[in-house]
Amino acid sequence: MITKEQIEIFVAQAHRYGEARLMLCSSGNLSWRVGDKMLVSGTGSWLPVLTPEKVAVCDIMSGQVENGVRPSMESVFHLGILRERPEVNVVLHFQSEYATVVACMKNKPSNFNVTLEVPYHVGEVAVVPYYRPGSLELANAVIEAMKDHDAVLLSNHGQVVCGRDFDEVLERALFFEMACRVIVQSRMDYTVLSRKDVEDLWEHL
Repeated sequence: MITKEQIEIFVAQAHRYGEARLMLCSSGNLSWRVGDKMLVSGTGSWLPVLTPEKVAVCDIMSGQVENGVRPSMESVFHLGILRERPEVNVVLHFQSEYATVVACMKNKPSNFNVTLEVPYHVGEVAVVPYYRPGSLELANAVIEAMKDHDAVLLSNHGQVVCGRDFDEVLERALFFEMACRVIVQSRMDYTVLSRKDVEDLWEHL
């Protein structure tokens, strides 16, 4: 059973992501694994002001909605990620300012490791082509990319990150946004850490 307290935790975290300016209006969606159930923001809901009445409860394996609230149209990839990644408990789709600029670039970066926080907290970023929001093509592309990545850039759309808990997801999203801000504000004149630098980080951190 999903409790009122669990719904309240989920709503509070949605507000936290909104306060971090990770999305505008209804542009983002959030999910949380609770046992064999998934809490997910409802279709058309605004994460910064999400209310308990707009939180959908779904069975993870069947995808069946259990409380009558229509889930976000992107709930298919949320479910798919949770099924494929048993260690993942939180999935966030967002559209932060600079990362969305990068998502719309004609020539996107192939390496986001502008500071040590990116390889250490975000990892390699997968890039998927544009597919219509809510489409099965987009869901399949995101699920496939998330099998071995924790962050995905959706071309001309936004970003998806996943993690073990709400803090890890927030950290991942904010450091991804920071990297994209460096890339954009440098006017594409930036350097990245070498492979040796990244390996050294993992060895000593």
